[in-house]
Amino acid sequence: MTEEEDIAQSAARTLAYQPVQVTGWLAAGGLLLAGLAWLARGVWEIRLAVAGEPAAGPPDQGDGVHRPLNSLEDSYHLVSSAGGVLVFLCAMLFLSWLFRLRDNARVLSGDAPKYAGIWVFAGWFVPVVNLWFPRGIVVDAFRGSVPGGRLPTSVNVWWGLWLVGMLTGVGIVYRDSTDQIIERAYTEGWQLQLSDAFVIAAAVAGAIAVRAVTTAQVARIRGLQEADTRMAESV
Repeated sequence: MTEEEDIAQSAARTLAYQPVQVTGWLAAGGLLLAGLAWLARGVWEIRLAVAGEPAAGPPDQGDGVHRPLNSLEDSYHLVSSAGGVLVFLCAMLFLSWLFRLRDNARVLSGDAPKYAGIWVFAGWFVPVVNLWFPRGIVVDAFRGSVPGGRLPTSVNVWWGLWLVGMLTGVGIVYRDSTDQIIERAYTEGWQLQLSDAFVIAAAVAGAIAVRAVTTAQVARIRGLQEADTRMAESV
């Protein structure tokens, strides 16, 4: 390959890079906002536990019967709904970052991603595979970006905390209704609060992991671009 072809190839590679640094900051910020939303939920759940279950029993009384909510329970619904909006925003920012990270890793490595693009979404929800696919996608993008580089510890910490939160049933993706969570706050408060703590810690660790992986990829891209510039100047 001639020097002119090398320069042309370098220019094409540069154009193929997706801007990932700002997206990484936004994704990390979104995770921290989600953590704050879960902290607010935790505070309200402590308030519910301290207040104690009303004499009328839990909000969901079975067989489709729901009693009227008291003011504290009603405010928990509002906090939970607001948190849901922030979590959705966090998910969109995280996925936007992850797609860009994967695209850049493909350009840097010259190899196709290990996981098909559909798993960037579906990997969070399909049973069993959701235990490792999302982490695997991040790890695959990191290794494609920084061959031989050491995976940031924060990635494993984030994923471990995420799994604990998810498997206890109060992770960011959970199955219980808000009224069922209220009942849990009354009957198993400390377990619920412990699970919330894992979710909040996972959000913080996730933000750190996003920044670490993004920084590593950006450093590799900049290094290649500087090398390409020096090569072009020497022609």
